[in-house]
Amino acid sequence: MTGWSNDEARGKLSFEVFNIINEKTGKRCVSPVQRVIELGRIVGLANHTALISRDGTIRSIADSGAPIRDRQSAIIGVVLVFRDVSREKRMEEELLKVRKLESVGVLAGGIAHDFNNILAAILGNVELLGYRLPDCDPETRTMLTDVQRATKRAAKLTRQLLTFSKGGNPVKAATSLPELIAESAGFVLHGSRVGCRYVFPEDLWQVDADSGQLGQVIQNIVLNARHAMPEGGTITITCSNVDDAAGEALLSVDRGRYVRIVIEDTGVGIPMEIVDKVFDPYFTTKQKGSGLGLAICHSIIHKHGGYITVASVPGRGTIFTLYLPVAFQGDNGDHKEKDISHAAKAARIMVMDDEEMLRNLACSQLALLGHEPIAVTDGKQAINRYQEFQDRGTPVDLVIMDLTIPGGMGGREAAQKLLVLDPQAKIIVASGYSNDPAMATFREYGFKAAIAKPFNLAELSAAINSVLRSP
Repeated sequence: MTGWSNDEARGKLSFEVFNIINEKTGKRCVSPVQRVIELGRIVGLANHTALISRDGTIRSIADSGAPIRDRQSAIIGVVLVFRDVSREKRMEEELLKVRKLESVGVLAGGIAHDFNNILAAILGNVELLGYRLPDCDPETRTMLTDVQRATKRAAKLTRQLLTFSKGGNPVKAATSLPELIAESAGFVLHGSRVGCRYVFPEDLWQVDADSGQLGQVIQNIVLNARHAMPEGGTITITCSNVDDAAGEALLSVDRGRYVRIVIEDTGVGIPMEIVDKVFDPYFTTKQKGSGLGLAICHSIIHKHGGYITVASVPGRGTIFTLYLPVAFQGDNGDHKEKDISHAAKAARIMVMDDEEMLRNLACSQLALLGHEPIAVTDGKQAINRYQEFQDRGTPVDLVIMDLTIPGGMGGREAAQKLLVLDPQAKIIVASGYSNDPAMATFREYGFKAAIAKPFNLAELSAAINSVLRSP
C-alpha cells in the first residue's frame, strides 16, 4: 500500500514512507510514529486520513500506533497498523446518496401530486371551454389548442420527475414509438451540435409501455451519446419489429413479439474493461455524474418485461439495443378528442376528490359526456352517500376515487370498505401519483381501471365506458 519495499524503506524517515494527509484539506498529517513516541501511548488516526503511496495513489485509511517497550518500559519502537477503508467509505457515500434520493423522492412526489392537480384543472377547463365555444374564431381555437399541448407536456415532465425520484412500477398502455422517441431525443439534443436520424417503418407495432418512463430511458441514453460527441456528430435511432423471438440470441427463451430499438452514436465509445459495468448503480466516468442514469434505464426496461444491451467499439461509437413487448392488438392506446363517445345510457357517477375545483371540473366533464355526477370530498362521505343511494333504490353505477386525500380517507381504504358494502361496486382510481403501486396494479386493490391526472375527456370517457361495459 505504501509502494515501498523493505530494502527501499530502510533508513528513510517514517513520514517519507508513511505519507498521510487530511482528505478534506490536503494538508500533511503528523506522523503517528512521532505522536506515539511523544505521548508514550496508543494513538489512533483522525477521520478523513488518506495515505499517498510512492506512485501517487491515494487511499482512505484507518490506523493506530502503539509503543514497543523494553523490560524497563522505555520506548524502543513503534508498531503501526493501518488498513485501506476506501471501499467501505465509498459504500457509506453510496448509502448516503440513496437516502438523499429517497428524501428527494418524497418531496418530489408531493410536489408532483399537487402540480398534477393544478394541471388537471387547467387542461380540463380549457378543453371544456373549447366545447362551449364551438364557433370561436380560428385564432382563439389555436390558442386553446396550444394551452392543451403545453399542459400535456408539463404533465409528462412531472411524471418523469416522479419516475426519477421514486421509481415505481410502470403504468402501461399501448404506445406508439415514433412520436415518443422523436420528442424525447429532440428535447435532450435541443441547442446541441449533435443531430439525430430516425428510421421508423410504417408498420411498426405499438409497445406495452409507460410513456413517461420510456421517454426517460430514451433521454438518458441520448444524453450519454451527446456527451460522447463533444465536437458534434449523429445519433441514429432505428426501430424494427421482431416477429420471431427465437431468432434473437438474447430472447431465445422467450415467446411473443417485440419491438427492437437501436440507438447508435459516433462518439468516443466505451472501453472494453468497463462496458459490462455501465448498468451498475453509481458507476460513472463523468466527474459530475451520479452514475444513476443507465441503472434507471435498466430498471425501467426490466420492469416492462423487456431487455437492454450495450456494445461498443472504442473510437467508433456505442450501440444500445432495447427490446420491448408488443402491445395487445385490441388496445390501440390512442385516445383523441374525436374519439369521445357520449354515453349511450346515462350513468350515475360519484366523484371523490378533496380539491373543490377538481370536483367541479369532474362534474362538468361527466355532464358533457351525458352522465349524472355526484361529488364527495373523501372516502367516509363517499361510503355514506353510496349507501344512501342504494337505500333509495337509485344505486350509483360507478365511483371515481382520488387515491390520496390529505387528512381524510383516500381511495385505497375507501375502495376496500365500499366493496364490503357492495361487492359489485365499480370503482376507478385517479391520482397525480402516476407511479403508485395502486395505479400500476389497480385490480389487486379492487379497482376496475386507473386513470392518471391530468386526463382529458377522451381518456375519461374511455375509462368510464370500459368499466361500465365490464361484467
